[in-house]
Amino acid sequence: MGSAIDADEQRALKEVAAKLAAERYAPRAEEWDRERTAFPHEERRYLGELGLLGIALPERHGGGGAPLQHALTVIEELAKECRPAAFQVFESNTGPAQVVARLGSEEQRERFLPPIISGEATLAVAISEPDAGSAATDMKTKAVVEGDKVVVSGSKRWISNGGEADHYLVYARMNDEPGSKAIGAVIVEADRPGVSFGERERLMGFRGIPSADIRFDDVEVPAENLVLGPGRFRELFGAFSIERLGNATMSLALGQAALDRTKRYVQERDQFGKPLVEFQNVQMTLADMLLQVEAARLLIQRAAAGVGENLPNSLDVSLAKCTANEMAKRVTDLAMQLHGGNGYTEEFGLERLHRDSHGWALAGGTPAMQRIRIVSEMLGRSFDQRR
Repeated sequence: MGSAIDADEQRALKEVAAKLAAERYAPRAEEWDRERTAFPHEERRYLGELGLLGIALPERHGGGGAPLQHALTVIEELAKECRPAAFQVFESNTGPAQVVARLGSEEQRERFLPPIISGEATLAVAISEPDAGSAATDMKTKAVVEGDKVVVSGSKRWISNGGEADHYLVYARMNDEPGSKAIGAVIVEADRPGVSFGERERLMGFRGIPSADIRFDDVEVPAENLVLGPGRFRELFGAFSIERLGNATMSLALGQAALDRTKRYVQERDQFGKPLVEFQNVQMTLADMLLQVEAARLLIQRAAAGVGENLPNSLDVSLAKCTANEMAKRVTDLAMQLHGGNGYTEEFGLERLHRDSHGWALAGGTPAMQRIRIVSEMLGRSFDQRR
């Protein structure tokens, strides 16, 4: 997992992903968004065959064993055109599969990683609850070890791929200790008796990425499904930092796509007898867009550079995610403005970039929560929001 960056290999991957995005997914992305279509299983298996679902996962389980940056490169290229396609690569390379790869037992890795890498199965993460979103450590879902099994009870909300994934990495309370001390993580298969799903959420964006509540009614799973017991929340959150980097990369892709489209548009479109780009106001806006995109890109690169056997620096990740999330919202908004009425149509696809930008900013820790983390990490002390 800690191999060095190979610039040529990364460039080749970028080209493959960009071609795939433009030729295979761009023509279908608008329809999938409009119809709220979940990414087809055969397409996920196709990504698996190409080796894109295991880029940054261990070779001994069928992965590529490449640096995280290679996976982020592919996520960005796919996400410029089709977020549901990019989400598959995001979830397998930066999502809960990384938790299993880094913190799980060898038996768990052998059981769960190969089907994820081939695209046969997916693993989603379940952290938030109806009354525990930003205050994640207020979670009430319980996972109690009883002999050779774990009994899971409670409910989860805002689960990306909820109702669609085959397995869930469920963060749960394993004893009566307060706050994060009791929290561990267990894998629950979707087809276990007692697992049920709510209606699919009708979200503003993220329309090809299903989201639904999950309910666990005394669900029994074997003890072998316990990934981490209580008292190791710091490690769980450290692994989750990789997911936050994937999230930041999704936001980066939205901003970059909006900028690329706007650069073309303002040079082609005439108003008052000259191209839009001749107007100083347009130049200022375009400069601001580039400044923000590049700042986010460099912060992500810095945070990702530290990932090998080690987990990323949490402060670097928080800075990158907060910057990228807010950049995507602003830059997609500016792109819509520079496209005028066309920016407000579905045909030009900018409104879809903008709708999705809000989703990535909410997922994995809102900008407000990232700011609190940034100050905690900068000062090396925690703040209790409950007092």
